Amino acid sequence: MRSTTLPYRRRARCLESCVRWAVPTLALLLPAIVLLGSTLHAAETLPNVIEQVQSKIVKIYGAGGFKGLHSYQTGMLISPDGHVLTIFSYVLDTDYVTAVTHDGRRFDAKLVGADPRLEIAILKIDAEHLSHFNLDEAAEADVGTRVLGLSNLFGVAMGNEPASVQRGTIAARTNLQARRGQFETAYRGPVYVLDATTNNPGAAGGALVTVRGQLLGVLGKELRNAQNHTWLNYALPVAEIKTSVAQILSGTLTLPEDNPDATKPELAYSLESLGIRLVPDVLDRTPPFVESVREGSPAAKVGIRPDDLVLLLGDQLIQSCAALRDELERIALGDEIQLTVLRGDDVPELSEVVLKVEPDDTVRLP
Repeated sequence: MRSTTLPYRRRARCLESCVRWAVPTLALLLPAIVLLGSTLHAAETLPNVIEQVQSKIVKIYGAGGFKGLHSYQTGMLISPDGHVLTIFSYVLDTDYVTAVTHDGRRFDAKLVGADPRLEIAILKIDAEHLSHFNLDEAAEADVGTRVLGLSNLFGVAMGNEPASVQRGTIAARTNLQARRGQFETAYRGPVYVLDATTNNPGAAGGALVTVRGQLLGVLGKELRNAQNHTWLNYALPVAEIKTSVAQILSGTLTLPEDNPDATKPELAYSLESLGIRLVPDVLDRTPPFVESVREGSPAAKVGIRPDDLVLLLGDQLIQSCAALRDELERIALGDEIQLTVLRGDDVPELSEVVLKVEPDDTVRLP
């Protein structure tokens, strides 16, 4: 008589054999499956993240155009009706600032307000229903966090071209101790130090985000470390500027009374120490033309001539005789200064000179 259980025993042994083979095989394949899945997930989401952030980036064009003075920077939309957060710089020192959105639309941008202590500014364009960052939803990040920096560095994007994207990590979070050219920056608070070269011409005001698209900070200006003279790549954390942004938007920002003497060194530069006499200062913005140069003076030794027009002190745009005097008084004797002058009528040319006056030299000035 045939047993009715034999087929079931064979099936059980076959199933047991399959399980014994499949379990270790699956254990070997599982890491590869997980890695493949995460890679596909990252490949699918990172372009989407970048595309979403791109729609919130604005290219800004304004003052500049001289040698060493770029006329463009970056901003980010922070409201649906056209408020743009950017860096406060000479680029905004004009009545005609242009903002270009990601889709190539061009707008006249008006300066709403600025906080020179944080070196941030708010612009307004006439547009609605814009994709934007919500500063209340900004994140904070630790050292080692992978980040993206989006900006119009080197002015690559002129219209609807996408902003440049750089990948990197947060190398440190520290207090800023730096100078721009020969000038110390007003901001002294915490910054994210980045291991990507984000602080290029035009990048100031760009967005620092996580790889998930969360806003972390605003890319800062080109700055050089005051201690070792290396260039810094940094961003201002949103948490450090959010209150000031809200006050600018509401019109309630109040700055402490300016005490010019508090920021001036005891022994500072002056036109007299350089040996320069400017034309009479008779207008609100008398252009800083050189009237005469004292023989044997530091200015004469580097080739400054009568009728030269002083355009830049370091990277600071000089628009008047009074502005040149004021900026000189903020630089300590012994520091190098760089002047950029324009000379010639028919064929104007730019000339850059570097001067240095030691404190002891002032006692010999006639």
